[in-house]
Amino acid sequence: MNVIIIEDEKPSARRLQRMLAEIGISALTMLHSVEESIEWLSMNEHPDLVFLDIQLSDGLSFEIFDVVNLKSAIIFTTAYDEYALKAFKLNSVDYLLKPIDEDELKVAVKKFKTTFSTASSASINMSEIRQLLNVAETASYKTRFTSKVGQHIKVFNSSAIECFYSENKGTYLFNTEGRSYLVDTTIDELSTDLDPKKFFQVSRKFIVSFKAIQDIVSYSNSRLKVKLKTYNEQEIIVSRERVKEFKAWLE
Repeated sequence: MNVIIIEDEKPSARRLQRMLAEIGISALTMLHSVEESIEWLSMNEHPDLVFLDIQLSDGLSFEIFDVVNLKSAIIFTTAYDEYALKAFKLNSVDYLLKPIDEDELKVAVKKFKTTFSTASSASINMSEIRQLLNVAETASYKTRFTSKVGQHIKVFNSSAIECFYSENKGTYLFNTEGRSYLVDTTIDELSTDLDPKKFFQVSRKFIVSFKAIQDIVSYSNSRLKVKLKTYNEQEIIVSRERVKEFKAWLE
């Protein structure tokens, strides 16, 4: 069985590659962007099966199908839940929610071997899935935040924020330039406003950006301490009840 992995997060791609190897499947290659996938699929024979992430570094993976007529079966890998489930069930597509579970992977591969055909991708309503997932993405998460500084209002993109933290009854963002700014919200409100693929609430006091994490070390009472690239004003400790979920989020 010929298999490829299309996944922009390289640690996740390598983990899936290892999991497949453990059940006797060797991935032909790992691709990490829409552009790279289009180029590879245009120049190579299409595999029997593609493990396809929804969100890639340069756009949604559905953009691949605007250029390439894929002749492979697809198993989607995704961090979406409600919208993904609805879209996939409508289209009878198999999917794996991240972080991928070993047993669920085995079931998906077995299902492919017994019921999928290489022509199955042709019956997928990509437009419908794309529309549902676009709704989920645009409706759910904030990408810009503001802070009043004197008579001015500063605007920050979420990509330039290392963490949010609460202090003295206020909530602050800490940006990649090493400065803190007061924001008119709470940590609890931010936990639902932010993209859960990019930010994680490690405690009542801190929300951290995945991109900003520099190191993670063991701490007392089965907790973890997170070190960010710039922020070092206070220790950032993952609360014990969040450790398991935090480790899964990292994958």
